[in-house]
Amino acid sequence: MTTPNFIILYVDSPEKSGAFYASLLGRQPVEASPTFAMFVLDNGFKLGLWSRHTVEPAAAAAGGGGELVLAMENAAAVDATHADWAGRGLKILQAPVDLDFGRTFVALDPDGHRLRVYWPNEAAGQ
Repeated sequence: MTTPNFIILYVDSPEKSGAFYASLLGRQPVEASPTFAMFVLDNGFKLGLWSRHTVEPAAAAAGGGGELVLAMENAAAVDATHADWAGRGLKILQAPVDLDFGRTFVALDPDGHRLRVYWPNEAAGQ
């Protein structure tokens, strides 16, 4: 079976969004231009940021239709990440809360893409 290893978010400004994600992820993009930026994470997953003005074929979707999910090592790390991101001025849609799958919160990137941070609880079996 094929395993997805790359996601592309359509953004207004890859340079601005690239700087945002570089700060958030603690790493620089491996590729950066006025129309595209790409990050490669430690597990090999790739995050691409493509200008919504130049993507071919043109995209109709806007931010907020999905979530980029970041798993944490424990519930305290979820809370610490929330405090860090709130301190950086990220818009928080959902403050840290315990849901049926675990501890989580949701923030927005500059283009309105949802960023979910979570730690699965034992009952979720993840």
